[in-house]
Amino acid sequence: MAILSEITLYPIKSCGGIALQSATLTRAGLMTEQIYDREWMVVDAAGMFMTQREHPKMALIAPRLKADTLELRAPGMLRLEIPLGLPDPVTAPTLTVQVFDHTLKAYDCDELTAAWFSNYLGVPCRLVRFHPDVQRLANPKWTGDVEAPTLFSDGYPVLVIGAESLRDLNERLVRAGREPLPMNRFRPNLVVDGIGAYEEDYVDTFRAGAAVLKPVKPCPRCPMPSIDQATGQFGPDPMDILQGYRAKPEVDGGICFGMNNILLEGDGQQVRVGQDIDAELAF
Repeated sequence: MAILSEITLYPIKSCGGIALQSATLTRAGLMTEQIYDREWMVVDAAGMFMTQREHPKMALIAPRLKADTLELRAPGMLRLEIPLGLPDPVTAPTLTVQVFDHTLKAYDCDELTAAWFSNYLGVPCRLVRFHPDVQRLANPKWTGDVEAPTLFSDGYPVLVIGAESLRDLNERLVRAGREPLPMNRFRPNLVVDGIGAYEEDYVDTFRAGAAVLKPVKPCPRCPMPSIDQATGQFGPDPMDILQGYRAKPEVDGGICFGMNNILLEGDGQQVRVGQDIDAELAF
């Protein structure tokens, strides 16, 4: 039997994650203490989303959930606290923001928060929060007749990676005279141990108690796995190793690691580290 070995929620897109012992699975992704995965996002002066791809220092913005605030720390910066309570939908300012092909209305966080992010990243930018009136759906090409909402993720609510897949990659890196990499290079929400290397590619459903996740699309990797999440610097880059055996024709030859999932059943169910996972293969 496979087990759930890691749970990570990323409150702010492309910033540090929070390792959790338990979380709630929702159709829109992981949630804890009423805070959702990728509920916030950094945007530039034009409202375009910003990521570690262009600003690797974002990896060092470390979030922590406190009683009623999201506390942020970053090197050389005073800590910042963001209220967790939702803004007043009538009076709160909004911005039009862009995340890939989606143009959305989002709550605009305050000037102090904008100044904090701008000073740290060295470019004018703002922090925005997903607006509850907005619906953003994963691509139906991959989800079929299931409407799968997501917030500011790249496109799908839950990313799952098998622990054995990283072990296999690290063995290949070591054989090439390279250092092994931690799982955080690939920023999964859930890590499943006890399945074969890359077996997540062939799973029809992951069952965790009453919750049923369905892998729908291999996750093509951008340059982010080349960013050291502990230093915010590029390197070493595993993509040259991965490209030799992880190119997927179904995503136009993209180099894939992990599977994007949607929730079929169990909206609101808790999952916990150490929980048994039934990985049912698609054949």
